[in-house]
Amino acid sequence: MENTKKQLAQQLLYYDRIVAIAVFFIVFGAVFYHIVEKLKWIDSFYFTVVTLATVGYGDITPKTDAGKIFTIFYILVGISIFLALARAVISRLAYRRITHHDKKDR
Repeated sequence: MENTKKQLAQQLLYYDRIVAIAVFFIVFGAVFYHIVEKLKWIDSFYFTVVTLATVGYGDITPKTDAGKIFTIFYILVGISIFLALARAVISRLAYRRITHHDKKDR
């Protein structure tokens, strides 16, 4: 039981960290696009999320060379962050389901 509590605490800490990193990364990208690409705030956040989600509608694209170079690296790092976030969410849901079933069996 003690080992399970430690695992849960570690998992929640990992989940909290990856969520914080993902939120920071979205805000960082939005600020960059707002300043460098001169996008409105809503367009900056929209473009950031669409880019990181790999949807890429193409309705907003970087116009400056700095924006294009930033976007290349932003996508590469961002996909890794969002894959880690998806893994953390799925792991947390699975863990909750397992612990929930353990409580029902008692």
